[in-house]
Formats: sequence, C-alpha cells, structure tokens
Amino acid sequence: MSNKPLFLLACLAFTLLTSGTTRSATEVIDQVVAIVDDDIIMASELRERVQAISGNMQARGIPMPAEDELIRETLDQLILESIQLQIAARAGLRISDDELNGALQRIAAQNRMTMEQFRDALAASGQSYEAMRDQVRREMIIRRVQAGNINQRIQISEAEVGNFMATREGQVLNQPEFRILHALLPLSPDAPAADVSAASAQVTTALARIRAGEPFADTVSSSNSPYPFSGGDLGWRRMEDLPSLFTTIVPSLSVGETADPVRSDSGFHLVYLEDVRRDEQLITQSKARHILIKPSEIMTDSQAREQINTLRNRILAGEDFAELAREYSEDIGSAQEGGELGWTTPGQMVPEFETAMAKTAIGEISEPVRTQFGWHIVLVEGRREQDMTDLATRNKALDFVHSRKYEEELDAWLRQIRDEAFVDIK
Repeated sequence: MSNKPLFLLACLAFTLLTSGTTRSATEVIDQVVAIVDDDIIMASELRERVQAISGNMQARGIPMPAEDELIRETLDQLILESIQLQIAARAGLRISDDELNGALQRIAAQNRMTMEQFRDALAASGQSYEAMRDQVRREMIIRRVQAGNINQRIQISEAEVGNFMATREGQVLNQPEFRILHALLPLSPDAPAADVSAASAQVTTALARIRAGEPFADTVSSSNSPYPFSGGDLGWRRMEDLPSLFTTIVPSLSVGETADPVRSDSGFHLVYLEDVRRDEQLITQSKARHILIKPSEIMTDSQAREQINTLRNRILAGEDFAELAREYSEDIGSAQEGGELGWTTPGQMVPEFETAMAKTAIGEISEPVRTQFGWHIVLVEGRREQDMTDLATRNKALDFVHSRKYEEELDAWLRQIRDEAFVDIK
C-alpha cells in the first residue's frame, strides 16, 4: 500500500475520533495512528497537537491551511519528534528538573511574567502547566539530540571563514558606524548662473567659517542669505545605509572634518563627520603564575589550605615563587614552567580563580583561593588592554557560517533518520 492511502486512513481515523457522533454502537476512546520504530502515536496526541497549532495560528492571524494538509504536516512533525526522542532515550540523554525549571523561568521572563503569573496565564488560556513542562522538556531533549548529531557533521575551514569575510555580508560585520551632520543649500539643476554663483559663494563662506573653528550646526543655521541651509543630524549609520552621494566622501574624512562642497541636482551639500564608532572589543588580560595544592585521600581539604598558606608565607618572606611552584604545585600543565599561566583572557579560568586574580594588585600574591581543582595562590605579574576586535569579528563570521551549515545539515539529517526509521501509518 502506498503512503498516500495510508495517510488518508490516518486522516479518516483522526476525523472519526474528533467527530461528535459515530455510526458505531461502540464508542472509540483512542486509536493508534502511527507506529514509529518502538513508539506509537495516538489519535488523541495528534488531535491535541493540531488543536494547539491551529489555535496558535489563529491567535497570530496566520491563514489556516487545508485540514488534510495541517493534519499531514502535524503527523510528520510528531513522527520526527518520536524518532529523535527515541535516539535520546537510547543515548541516556536526560534533562534535569533544575535545567527545566530554568528554561521555564526564562520563558516567563521573556513574557515579562513571574512564574506564578505564567501559570495563571496558561490556566486562563486553557493550557496545563504540567503539559507545558512536558513539551518544553521534549523540545530541550530534541535540541540536544540535534546539536550532538549535527555539530559533528560540520567542518569549517579557515578558508571558508576568510571567503565569507570577503563577501558583502561578511564585511558588514566589521563595518564602522558614522555620525554625519549634513547641510543642503537647495538649488535647482537649471538655476540661473547668477544664482549658482551666489549659492556657491555662500557655501564657500560657510565652509571657511567651519574650518576656522565655528561649530557646523551654528554656521549652517545662522545664515541670513536668501539661500537657507536645510538638513541636520543623520544619526549613526553604516556605510551601506548612507545616501549614495556620501559613500565616496565619508570614508576620506577624519572626525571633526568637513568635506569640500558637493553639487547635485538638489543643490550644494556640506558633509561633516561628527564621530566614528566601531564594535571594538577591548579586554583586560592578566599575566599570572599560580601554585595549586589538591586535597586527596592522604591530605584533607584543611591540610591542603594550610600548606598553600605556608607556601604563601614563604614567598612573602623572600623565597622565589617560580621555584616553589616547580617543587610543590600539582598543576601538571604549569608546574615545570614555575606556575606560569601567560596572558589570560576573562572567561578562560574558573570564576573563583578569576575573581581572586582580579582583586590582586600587580606584583602581589592573592590570598588562598578554593576552586574545584583545589587550593591556589596567584601571583599577578602584569595587566594589559588587548584589542580583540579582529578576533571577535572572525568569531562572528564563524558563527554565521556555522549557523548556515547547521540548517543545511539539520535538514539532511532529519530526512536521513526519517528514511531509516520504521514508520507504519495506520
């Protein structure tokens, strides 16, 4: 039997179960509409999902598709969800109550509600809070299954990132914004030569006053000429958002500079660059060393703290930090380098360590600090402001390329698991 007749049977079963009357003397409570590998989809489940989708579409003013099309698409969606949830179950993937509660709190916050208000809103709309919890848990599981399977299929080369950054879309990521002040002295294209000469003289005089130090706005607004200026502050704009007339002018200007007058069919233009801003990423990096002592079966936590404090006192008394790190530190990665960590960026270390390091002055040694790894002391050797703008821009480009590839791979993967699954539509 082909898929189409099977689907029509499923629609028939669904219609019978949603009808208020039946020709049979026996009342059918529920019925299987599809078998998906080791799972089943019930008509009641399909009915509830169709009702939820149609209610959502109506509330948002979205045109409703034909009934059979809505049922077919909803059933396909439930089949794909079932396949992915079974993959998660086989992998032992779970969502903890804490994670689920956090997700629900974020949903409530996005709707500017407390959790109590969110519950009340669900009840008022006829929805069950427990059903909402179950649906959100399912969606979280499915997203993790997708991420786990799709990310491993994605490979992005440096060349791909570079190629994207060379495109117009990529260049926009690093495009500065310009604050432009503009003044137009209106003049028709066919104005008499005398008018053109008078307007040109006025613009030249205004430009001279501006370049002599008079504020741009004051100059263009104080003219008593028969040719008054119009225009004003264009606000912050990227290059692509500027009038085409200005795209060749603005990049050549320095902040505080006014371009030579430009004539167009509208008249004479004066363009002043008020300011430029870029999406700069200036990060404070710290150069540090540390010594780590770990609690163990033969050393209690309090003994580890006592030892790290003893080492701190020995350093304060004049002993060399690096030498003691080589002898005592249990951080395999840095001990042989005298505890050297190099320049670290915020987010690179665990929070407790970063907090202690940030509170410690250059040349000073921190108080003992406890992290998940054990007890540390930190010697801060320097700090610097590092411009990470180029790296941040490249990371944005990487995210963009990854997102595009993710959608492509997700579509291919969903088709693959659907084709490989045993699906029997009743």
